[in-house]
Amino acid sequence: MRAMLLLLFMAGPVLADATRFDSVGEGAEQLVIYSSLDERLAQPLIEGFQSRNPGVAVVYHDLLTGEIDARIRAETDAGGPTADFAFSSAMDQQVKLANDGYARPVTVPESAEWPDWANWRDMAYAMTFEPAVLVYHKPSLIGPPPDSRSELVRYLRYHPDQVRGRIGTYDISRSAVGFLLLARDQDHFPDIWATIRQMGLAGLRQFATSEEILERVADGRLIFGYNILGSYAADWVRTHPDLGMVLPRDYTVVVSRVALVPRAAHAPELGARFLSFFMSREGQTILAERLRLPAVSLEVSDKNSARAMQAALGDQLRPVPVSPGLLVYLDQAKRRRLLAQWARVLSGE
Repeated sequence: MRAMLLLLFMAGPVLADATRFDSVGEGAEQLVIYSSLDERLAQPLIEGFQSRNPGVAVVYHDLLTGEIDARIRAETDAGGPTADFAFSSAMDQQVKLANDGYARPVTVPESAEWPDWANWRDMAYAMTFEPAVLVYHKPSLIGPPPDSRSELVRYLRYHPDQVRGRIGTYDISRSAVGFLLLARDQDHFPDIWATIRQMGLAGLRQFATSEEILERVADGRLIFGYNILGSYAADWVRTHPDLGMVLPRDYTVVVSRVALVPRAAHAPELGARFLSFFMSREGQTILAERLRLPAVSLEVSDKNSARAMQAALGDQLRPVPVSPGLLVYLDQAKRRRLLAQWARVLSGE
C-alpha cells in the first residue's frame, strides 16, 4: 500500500512530497531513497525488496539528479541524516559525491561478481547498461538505415533536401546525459566534429529530453535522432511501428545509472540491504524484465542485459567506467570550452 506523505518539520531530511510504501509485515524500520527513477518504474523493485524484507517501509523521493546531489551534500554538511540509498542517472555527479566523501564503502555479497568498470572503491556501483543509439523514421528512409557515424554523414550529404531540419539530438547545455555522450564521442572518435558539422549543415535540432526527440522521430517530423538513450528508445520502438533504432557499429557508448549509500545515511544497514537486493539476480531481473532497463549483472542473461549485448556486440560496446575520470566532465572550464566548440561547429565556423 502506498500513501502520500508531507515530510515537513520532522527529524531527518526536510523535504516536500514523497511516496511511502508501507511495510507488508510487522516492523518499524524505514528506508529512505533519493532517486531520479520515476516512482512508477521504481515500484516493482521496491515491492520485490519488501517481499524479502516485509518489516521495512520505504519512503521514496523522486528527484532531479541535481536535487539528489545538492540535498545529500547539504544534509550531510548540516550534520545529517540524509537518504539511506541514492540512485541517479547522473554518473558524474554520483562519482563526485563518492570522491568528495559523501558516500560510504559498502561490500555486499554481489559486489564480488560485479564488473570492475562498474564499481568504484565499493562506494559507487553502476546498476544499468544503457547504450546510446541512432533512432530513425522507417517510412522516411531511402535505403537501409545508417549503421555508423560515417554512414550517417554520407546519408546527410546525399539527401540534403530530405533531411534538412529533420535530425535531432540532445541540447548539451540542458541535458546532462547529452553532454556526457558528446564528451565520450570526442574521446572515441577523432572525426566527431566533422560529423557534428554535417549535422549542423542539415539543420540539426536540439531538445532537452529523450521523449521530445522520440516523439518527433516516431511521427516523421524528424528522420533521425542521434545519441539517444537506448533504454527509452527500445520502449518507444515496441509501441511505435514506424520507429527503428540501431547501435552504431563503429562504437556504441554505454552509460549507467549509479547507486550509492550516503555517508550520513540514517539507516546505512538498510541502504546496504537495498543495494544488495538491487544487485542480486532477482533485483537485476526485475530491472531488465519489469523496468526494461538493461541489467549489469552477468547472472542475468535476458536479452535486455549487459551479458547478452556483450555476447552479440563485443568490443563495439564502450561502457563509461564508474571512476574519477568522470569528474573531468564536471570541470566548468572544460564544460565551457566544449559548449563553445559545439556552438561554433553548428554555426558553420
